[in-house]
Amino acid sequence: MIRDITIGQFYPVDSPIHRLDARVKLTMTFIYIITLFMINSFIGYFFVIGTLLAVIKVSKVPIKFMLKGIKSIMLIIIFTAFINLFMTRGEQILWQWGFLSLTLEGIFLALKMCIRLVLLIIGSSVLTLTTTPIQLTDAIEYMLRPFKKIGVPAHEIAMMMTIALRFIPTLLDETDKIMKAQQARGADFDTGNLMQKAKSLIPILVPLFISAFRRAEELAMAMEARCYHGDENRTRMNRMTMQRRDYHALVMGLVYIVAIFGLRYVSYLLPFII
Repeated sequence: MIRDITIGQFYPVDSPIHRLDARVKLTMTFIYIITLFMINSFIGYFFVIGTLLAVIKVSKVPIKFMLKGIKSIMLIIIFTAFINLFMTRGEQILWQWGFLSLTLEGIFLALKMCIRLVLLIIGSSVLTLTTTPIQLTDAIEYMLRPFKKIGVPAHEIAMMMTIALRFIPTLLDETDKIMKAQQARGADFDTGNLMQKAKSLIPILVPLFISAFRRAEELAMAMEARCYHGDENRTRMNRMTMQRRDYHALVMGLVYIVAIFGLRYVSYLLPFII
């Protein structure tokens, strides 16, 4: 389960998606996330799934590696499906017991929400799997640069976000090592009720927090030793420049937005596809 989390990892391979400017990929990810909440029909979800599969194919990242990240949020997906199934009010009631009711509208809403969560995780993973932490830091800082005029610390925000993403795989590996060490000492994390399983996590959380604070202190000392002073008089070895392929990607993103709006308009005209 720990190794199934793919967000924050970088998959090193040469592909057209990897060679795109990080600012373009970040912009396209934001557009993708926003459009996920605009879709109101299953035909729209089919279109997004087809587009996402095409992007994954071009990125040369194995689809099995992408789907591994779904296992880590399976509990959230099940909880979301339960809430939408039995808490959604509708006209066509299929089953009812007390305050719980299963409606046809609830089934469709639960299915849409689960698909949306899966697409959200996979789409976000494409960004981190095809972009190095340094490129992502520069892209976030560049896009937050206009907000510096109103006092927003763009560089510090970009640095914190990137460090958080960078240390997700490291902390996951540390958690895996701690769990194996505790299991070698006779710890059991699989049996028992919910409270017993929660208590069994204490021997994992305590050393994990200690390790995280130790790594944070080591990182702070390393940055101070290299005379790091934030964005003050900072220079970059690699300048971010837009190329022809980046503009082509932006045009394709514009076509994607137009298609989403078109499908949303069609869903209003044809209610039977909702």
